[in-house]
Amino acid sequence: MRPGDPVSRNERSGMNAMVSPANLSSASEIHSYAELQQRIHDDLRVQHPEWIEPNGNCPNCEAYERRLAETIGWFRANKHNLVAA
Repeated sequence: MRPGDPVSRNERSGMNAMVSPANLSSASEIHSYAELQQRIHDDLRVQHPEWIEPNGNCPNCEAYERRLAETIGWFRANKHNLVAA
């Protein structure tokens, strides 16, 4: 799979609903940080089933989620500096 290729979000459930920026419906819009975090978590698990441990944990998914939270925190802390630039 290459960057920009559509991703099957329901691959493991047997459904082949292809999701790409071009065909996202308004029903799947993200309205909050919690929804964004859940979407990223779900999509990473579908795209990288090899990352999921036998007990269901996904340390790589958690690392991505931490990095996203840190990045958002950095932007929040520096938003005044970014606006002034």
